[in-house]
Amino acid sequence: MTRFPRKWTKWMLCLAALLLAVGMVLPGTAADEMKPADGAPAVGSSAPAAPAAPATDPPAFTKEMADAIASQKIAMDTIWVMLAAFLVFFMNLGFGLVESGFCRAKNCVNILFKNFAVFAVSSVAFLLLGFGLMFGDGNPLFGLSGLIFASGADNSPALGDAYQGVYHALNWTGVPLWAKFFFQLVFAGTAATIVSGAVAERIKFKAFVIFTLFMVGIIYPVGGHLIWGGGWLASKGFLDFAGSTVVHSIGGWAALAGIIVLGPRLGKYGQGGKVNAIPGHSMTSAAIGVFVLWFGWFGFNPGSTMAADGPSIAHVATTTNIAAAAATLSSMITAWILLGKPDLGMTLNGCLAGLVAITAPCAFVSVPSSLIIGVIAGILVVAAVFFFDRIRIDDPVGATAVHLANGVFGTIALGLFADPTVCPAAAVAKKGLLLGGGMEQLAPQLIGVGVIAVAVFSLSLGFWLVTKLACNGIRVSEEEEVEGLDYHEHGNSAYPNFQLVERR
Repeated sequence: MTRFPRKWTKWMLCLAALLLAVGMVLPGTAADEMKPADGAPAVGSSAPAAPAAPATDPPAFTKEMADAIASQKIAMDTIWVMLAAFLVFFMNLGFGLVESGFCRAKNCVNILFKNFAVFAVSSVAFLLLGFGLMFGDGNPLFGLSGLIFASGADNSPALGDAYQGVYHALNWTGVPLWAKFFFQLVFAGTAATIVSGAVAERIKFKAFVIFTLFMVGIIYPVGGHLIWGGGWLASKGFLDFAGSTVVHSIGGWAALAGIIVLGPRLGKYGQGGKVNAIPGHSMTSAAIGVFVLWFGWFGFNPGSTMAADGPSIAHVATTTNIAAAAATLSSMITAWILLGKPDLGMTLNGCLAGLVAITAPCAFVSVPSSLIIGVIAGILVVAAVFFFDRIRIDDPVGATAVHLANGVFGTIALGLFADPTVCPAAAVAKKGLLLGGGMEQLAPQLIGVGVIAVAVFSLSLGFWLVTKLACNGIRVSEEEEVEGLDYHEHGNSAYPNFQLVERR
């Protein structure tokens, strides 16, 4: 038999003694754990168990707890609104890329400069006057309180009960004043940017800056007050969830008035109704710009919930995306049939047309309805491009076809496709705002289209004429137009190391 060495035996005895000592010192040994607690029956005993101690009642729901929950809700809503606003601000980059890409290289600096300056001008104009005109308490046509520097009382919890604003029945009022202001500012800047592309390649830079002050300080707020500021159209049941009319149609009507005052570019139209194509210099820029705008639209439409409401945000994002995708395909096919080849420019504008058209009804219609709206928008934008050329309305980027034609269509589509049963939990159907589908909601939508057309086009035409007088004309000379606005207006070139031969 094998015997352990003597030294191993000694070490094993020492280890056993150490373990025994530790077991005696440490509490909660296995034996202790098996002993019944004081007053408890022994294991296997038939004695009844002691009654359990009564459960403690949960703490009462106090006012402090309610205030904490409300504060957390406001914080979440504010973060969502600001994040959405940042996405809409990012759309300025998209507009700059689209407009410069669709125009000639000799005017690229001018287009980029206008798109860069327009948000700065819009910020000042909206702060100085626009926000108060749009959302201040006043009359059915415009606001009167807090006109200067948004100085009226606010309806967020800390600041009062004025500025009812966008669909106040939906309680957008929880977010602070400056969150509302910034969110509405980026929308106002978008409306002004629509004008920039439509009047491109022949307008004086200073004339555009002056008109932008009028646009964001007066024209846009007056039109917006009628709908989003609790004005006359709102009282008639007119609805526009995220701005097919408030942003896009208003921008489109202002752009149309500017085109009429300016006239077409040199060489655009020939005798006998001939239309000469003037291709842009960078489809790469245009395509990237549309990608940016498509992305930014997920702040534009879902952000108009003005609350961090999951079902509403998800529904609006989905209807927005499906309409854009459907319009992309339908415009591609339509252009392919009419032109014999798929046209990238038409398809890019088709995507934007779908986004514009779904902007008003995105929270009020089902996902299948958004598909139909997108298909129609894509066909409509191609038809509108040909229509405006036929009546000699020269729009270098197709802004009138995209924003005006489809802004009107999207507003009407809300009345045609509205379905109170599909609106998410926090959406307007359960707040009594949606009148219903069919003719019931269609009537106020048609009235709104007509009122905005007359009011905004008239105001815009008047301010374009005022701008023309103030600037001694709003159009550059023929020589400046031929040689390019980059050199004559800015003494600069977007591509100084390249010599490009361009058509007039």
